[in-house]
Amino acid sequence: MARPPLDGIRIADFTWVWAGPYCTLQLAHLGADVIRIETKTRPCVTRLLPPWPDMKPGGMNRSGYFNQYSQGKRSVTLNFKDPAAHEIARKLIAKSDVVINNFAHGVMEKMGFGYEAVRKIKPDIIAISLTGYGDTGPYRDYIAYGPAQVPLSGLSALTGYRDWPPMHAGFSYADPNGGVHGAFAIIAALFHRAKTGQGQYIDMSQWECAMGVLAEGILEYTMNGREPERIGNEDPQMAPHGIYRCVDRPDKVMGVVVDQFVAIAVADEAEFGRFASTIGKPQLCGDTKFATLKARKSNEQELNRIVEEWTVSHTAVEVARVLQEAGIAAAVVADNKFLSEEDPHLKERNYFVYKEHPEVGTLQHCGMPWKMSRTETSVRSAAPCIGQHTDEVLTEVLGYSADDVAKLRAQGALD
Repeated sequence: MARPPLDGIRIADFTWVWAGPYCTLQLAHLGADVIRIETKTRPCVTRLLPPWPDMKPGGMNRSGYFNQYSQGKRSVTLNFKDPAAHEIARKLIAKSDVVINNFAHGVMEKMGFGYEAVRKIKPDIIAISLTGYGDTGPYRDYIAYGPAQVPLSGLSALTGYRDWPPMHAGFSYADPNGGVHGAFAIIAALFHRAKTGQGQYIDMSQWECAMGVLAEGILEYTMNGREPERIGNEDPQMAPHGIYRCVDRPDKVMGVVVDQFVAIAVADEAEFGRFASTIGKPQLCGDTKFATLKARKSNEQELNRIVEEWTVSHTAVEVARVLQEAGIAAAVVADNKFLSEEDPHLKERNYFVYKEHPEVGTLQHCGMPWKMSRTETSVRSAAPCIGQHTDEVLTEVLGYSADDVAKLRAQGALD
């Protein structure tokens, strides 16, 4: 098995929260040496967020949120109030291939690590800023947490039920989406450097990344001069298309009954014929209210009631199985217990990973969503405790002696 694709590539990781760490997570999965630069005086907010093991918070190393998105990385703690910390960071940049941050516009420049500064340290360095709105334009200094970017991207205008106001997408979509786009741009820049010997600066806008995968709404306006209508779980053409109630989960989760639903999408007349037969109502195909796609859309609410009369007496797993066997797109609306413990597909593909962490032990985390036939890629380690690799990086990567490190720690440069 060949070495990981990014083996030998080092990342000076100044990121925090979600977009930046999610970007460097992809690079770590691909074999890069990601060295996360942190500070105990102002730790990443995700180190202080739940979920906690056994619902017991305590310290900066127990957050499931942080530990999920920091797998395979190393952590160094620096106190940038001390000039020696700046010198350490400069030495790390000189030994790195990529410098990445997702701070607000201008923060890296204020710290002394903007692109013009770091290219003087290493001329072929690749630097990327995953800011909320990019380095130019009137929004460049706006605060850019995901809950603000989701509405601004257009996603909220597309999300919600008919005659309801816009709704949030349920999570800060722009963050991980921006992270994946950032990783792609970095890999492209590494290819360019391999061919030309030139580094470069990447100015990335998380907002624009989100808009790029939500273009249908913009196209509807530019082509037809109208705003798309919010239609909930429906589809503009297909019917039945939606989320349908099933038998509740038989076991409670922490004493609470968990509702179960299934998603069903029927694309055309041929599929509807198989669907009608599967639910025991082949006569629907001859009913003028349901015989054609247009008719089904016109009578969608009645059709949905018929569908749910069938689904409500079966489990979501049963419904998904029998419809898939009939060639109909259907899937369990998975709760987290189902994903974590019950789904046979994820088990067979060994999606989840179990790496021992110094403080929380061995817990289940989401792994890598790809497998490569000729290249070794894996989650190499659990997330680091804060500052876990400071001594290791300073001595093995940067050439400091153990005495040097002890002196730096005594003067407060290592936080």
